[in-house]
Amino acid sequence: MQETILVLGSNGQIGTELVHTLRKAHGESNVVACDIRRPDYDIKNAGPFEFVNVLEKDTLADLFARYKPTQVYLLAALLSATGEQNPKLAWDLNMNGLLNILDLALTYKTAKVYWPSSIAAFGLNSPKQHTPQFCIMDPNTVYGISKLAGERWCEYYHQRYGLDVRSIRYPGLISWKAAPGGGTTDYAIHIFHDALKKGTYNCFLNAETELPMMYMDDAIRGTIELMEAPAEQISIRSSYNLTGFSFTPEVLAAEIKNHIPGFSLQYTESDPRQAIADSWPKSIDDSVASKDWGWKPEFDLAKMTTDMLRNLTKS
Repeated sequence: MQETILVLGSNGQIGTELVHTLRKAHGESNVVACDIRRPDYDIKNAGPFEFVNVLEKDTLADLFARYKPTQVYLLAALLSATGEQNPKLAWDLNMNGLLNILDLALTYKTAKVYWPSSIAAFGLNSPKQHTPQFCIMDPNTVYGISKLAGERWCEYYHQRYGLDVRSIRYPGLISWKAAPGGGTTDYAIHIFHDALKKGTYNCFLNAETELPMMYMDDAIRGTIELMEAPAEQISIRSSYNLTGFSFTPEVLAAEIKNHIPGFSLQYTESDPRQAIADSWPKSIDDSVASKDWGWKPEFDLAKMTTDMLRNLTKS
């Protein structure tokens, strides 16, 4: 079956790489990149591109009517740190954008919808170590609140209307191809750039802040594996826990020093992102995803660090 795929939020950290991977698999003309901003890379020239605001339902309806997508990936969102600067906009974009897509997917009989959740959906009273698939979830950021609410809407649309919605709770994502989008885990990308350019990095999280992370190659592969899994294997319709590895800034810096011996790390005091990080898990139990559709990460900390530095040096 030939797929027609819409990727909304295609200019972001995930969308940039997801569009490229999907076009390789399904053909350039069958994957439509969509964003509110003009892309600053070759996505526009490598296949169809549409300017779309996910809050403008009439424009979205026209898009669905023209392309009749079989799959939709909704990636447009305001992330954790950025969202705290404008909480009402974050709620509007993250929540109403999702509801618009879910409604249109029903109207135009879209076979599958993908929407990303996040470890931000957990909170201060969630277990911090090996956070399970099901537990207390009490997020205290607007980003986390919107992700938890979105998970409930996704499950609701599946249970009530039979819509095939699939989702992953992403940990911090590390990539070299596109800039991060204003999240609390962005330090784990900036540190590589500064290590190469300056030989030092000033970290906005403290030395003991352990967070779950994943290399983008694994995140893209895991996302597509989830979307390709038979529906009968999908037991979670809210969002799957997924992870690669966990580390602190000190542990990451030590790994970078294996490649750049003179690298040094300093710390910023009283950054508001620290409180956000403190409310998140330190490590994630993703055994349900492993059991249901065979998820397994390929990158550990050492392999990720080597690949990041090699690619950034070439670029």
